[in-house]
Amino acid sequence: MSTSAFSLPGPPNVASTLRTRRGGAIPGLRYRQVAPADPAKAAEVDRRLEAWARQLDLFPEAWKGDFSGFQFGRAVVLQHPEAVDVERLTVAGELLLAENVVDSCYCEEDEGRGGARRGLGGRLIMAQSALDPYHGIPELEEEWRHGVRADGPLRSYHFALADYAAFATPSQTDRFVHDIARLHLGYLAEAAWAETRHVPRVWEYLVMRQFNNFRPCLSIVDAVDGYELPEAVYARPEIQRITALACNATTIVNDLYSFTKELASDPTHLNLPQVIAANERCGLKAAYLKAVEIHNRIMEAFEEESSLLSATSPLVERYARSLSDWVAGNHEWHATNSHRYHLPNYW
Repeated sequence: MSTSAFSLPGPPNVASTLRTRRGGAIPGLRYRQVAPADPAKAAEVDRRLEAWARQLDLFPEAWKGDFSGFQFGRAVVLQHPEAVDVERLTVAGELLLAENVVDSCYCEEDEGRGGARRGLGGRLIMAQSALDPYHGIPELEEEWRHGVRADGPLRSYHFALADYAAFATPSQTDRFVHDIARLHLGYLAEAAWAETRHVPRVWEYLVMRQFNNFRPCLSIVDAVDGYELPEAVYARPEIQRITALACNATTIVNDLYSFTKELASDPTHLNLPQVIAANERCGLKAAYLKAVEIHNRIMEAFEEESSLLSATSPLVERYARSLSDWVAGNHEWHATNSHRYHLPNYW
């Protein structure tokens, strides 16, 4: 049966009546506990990030509250506990900030910052060029450079990548550029489904989220931690699998923690519980708990397969640990960021 005719649960039984409770970990969710972020280090990263963003004129003064509420500094300190220094943490924050600026300004219609589904492909190909430069005759290259400098989201990508490339190897930098292209492909799929009001099957939704996910953030874990997993090792199918499992698990974490926030702003927004509810004709509570179960099975596979691969090489063991650190730290950021997230009262 086609899911194109399915409808999402939507109001009035969601945003207007869903009771929530403040932060904390989702009951029954599989995760690894981590120590709290060093507040002084997080504050220093935030200070540097905001100075960088203001210098590049990336967003208006009205965004100041959004910047502090997102807690970029605390996020990257939690995600990269083995980072070489504050400079590399700051660059990780620059990349994270740039990805959010592009998403907000180009993709998110409900945030009031100019995002739109219509014409998204044209904007994203320009965004990709801010990372993967145009090469041609000199006068046209100069026009391209002017176009990049004239747009805040493009400036954010361009200068964040330049700072990353200053310490990452060419292979690590190219890896990141390709993973951003994967992210953009996911943005386009989500926008196309929203424009046509298509509700995907559960497996289709999770395929989309394997592209529209945190993979670019996890692409940089070895560079931020001061080593390189060589390209020939990184490309191996079993390494690609644990990387994808880590990215998929943490992306479902985002779906679960942002569930009430998204429904409040757009009751038809696609997330895993909504898609499960539409496909299985069940209530949102049952669908949410099913999404927790799917996450836990993916997380278990990541842990088990990472452990087996870690025994094959000290370098692979270090990479698997860096992935695990990012996943655990990102969960902690979601679970403790009560400014952004409130859990549904399902327990």
